[in-house]
Amino acid sequence: MQAAADVTKKECSWSGWKGQAIDLLYWRNVKQSGAVFSSVLLLLFSLTQFSVVSVGAYLALAALSATISFRIYKSVLQAVQKTDEGHPFKSYLEMDISLSQLFQISKYADKILLYTNTCMKELRRLFLVQDLIDSLKFAVLMWLLTYVGALFNGLTLLILAVVSMFTMPVVYEKHQAQIDEYVGLIRTLVNSVVGKIQAKIPGAKRKEE
Repeated sequence: MQAAADVTKKECSWSGWKGQAIDLLYWRNVKQSGAVFSSVLLLLFSLTQFSVVSVGAYLALAALSATISFRIYKSVLQAVQKTDEGHPFKSYLEMDISLSQLFQISKYADKILLYTNTCMKELRRLFLVQDLIDSLKFAVLMWLLTYVGALFNGLTLLILAVVSMFTMPVVYEKHQAQIDEYVGLIRTLVNSVVGKIQAKIPGAKRKEE
């Protein structure tokens, strides 16, 4: 019973985090999504100009400047008004921020393990040419990535990925019918080309399961 309850709790917690991520990417709360989007972009653009150590140090100094200034301001205000409200961050200092074992391990370990195993099996299938067409597709993708890598560094690609994450879901939601139509046409064309290649290459056609 306890194990089942833990599993249910873990699934509910994961569903909650997943729902929050979806709401963030679909801009359900414009202020929250805007704050996260701008903060991540600012951090990534900062990393293009400064080292990770410098960016971390500047962020820490900015946070300390804000908290120290606020602490001094509240102390002076309490001295002038002769009040004793205590430490301005008392509620945050007393807040329990320790991560439980269930949160740290159980919540993410299973997902990471599943994705890792799936990725390893797929790479093994592609590199050992279990299916010739899929391996050829993968080879073409890697060939295209060599040109992408020559044009952009990893940080630039990460910035583009973040921008896409915060824009593409909204665009797709607003123009889903048109996008699905074009994707369907492209998929039909690709399948047609793949079918012709499979017909001409011996052993390329998938075996019927």
